[in-house]
Amino acid sequence: MKIKVLVIDDSALIRSLLTEIINSQRDMIVVGAAPDPLIARDMIKQLNPDVLTLDVEMPKMDGLDFLEKLMRLRPMPVVMVSTLTERGSEITMRALELGAIDFVTKPKMSITDGMREYTDIIADKIRAAAQARIISLPRHSVAKAESSAPAPLRNPIISSEKLLIIGASTGGTEAIKSFLLQMPSDCPGILITQHMPAGFTKSFANRLDSLCQISVKEAEGGERILPGHAYIAPGDKHLLLARSGANYVTQLSDAPPVNRHKPSVDVLFESAAAFAGKNVIGVILTGMGKDGAVGMAQMKNAGAYNFAQNEESCVVYGMPKEAVAHGGVDEIAHLNELPKLVLNYLVANSARALRV
Repeated sequence: MKIKVLVIDDSALIRSLLTEIINSQRDMIVVGAAPDPLIARDMIKQLNPDVLTLDVEMPKMDGLDFLEKLMRLRPMPVVMVSTLTERGSEITMRALELGAIDFVTKPKMSITDGMREYTDIIADKIRAAAQARIISLPRHSVAKAESSAPAPLRNPIISSEKLLIIGASTGGTEAIKSFLLQMPSDCPGILITQHMPAGFTKSFANRLDSLCQISVKEAEGGERILPGHAYIAPGDKHLLLARSGANYVTQLSDAPPVNRHKPSVDVLFESAAAFAGKNVIGVILTGMGKDGAVGMAQMKNAGAYNFAQNEESCVVYGMPKEAVAHGGVDEIAHLNELPKLVLNYLVANSARALRV
């Protein structure tokens, strides 16, 4: 059975291009193309598509308004098609908060001009969306995050140089937000790789920084990793953990994609295994594919303690499932429970260190 896709975009050229890309795949077909959400609303009822691709900025009703109504009245998998602009990236982050599964940037070239990689990206995201679990994640406000935040961690957790290393993909932006909102201001330094294209990670980091107790930024490379700070891999670079003297620092690499991803979770995890070993707490969250599975096993072998998000709370139970299959996971838990379990592990680990 082919995945039925409805394309919604005000540009006839983009509608035609997306239709050609999607119909070139053996396992999916475009059942309709709508120039605006009002027409799309009727087409959804008639065609019953499995996945929507939805333009961010459109006339009559913009993508956000339509998405919000759709997820309230008829929740279904949506892949946003976003412009690579500051405004476009901010709107896309909001769309993911409203329930969109993922997003792709708008194509800039003809289907015959070097589009194979772009075609693969779109097809993979539609496949992931088709099998995604539509989850209503908690809508945290800043006030709620502050009022319900864990009590600050006190030394020796900070002095033990523990690090949190996180990897995620499809559904990961909301999962990462949910996790970081529960991190206290004196938690260990955090490194994050989320599969995301260039131009969007900075908006993602800025949004998290405005919501969380901890400081969140897009990694620049060469920064000393500080407690109470999270560093997110840029969308076009691999993020690695490295050492400079006695300090842990961030490092960026322009090496080729790994597991078809750049940034790659495996690259980050493998560097953490090499340079931090038993000081690492690894966390793998929702995502399609196997990126991170090999690296998480390496972290465990180097002495790290690792957590994975469970199937029930994942949008796509791919990456955590593969990490478990590779033997790299110590505990599996619901997304809502992961922050508490990580913090409890840190406290217990520090208490053991004091007794030694």
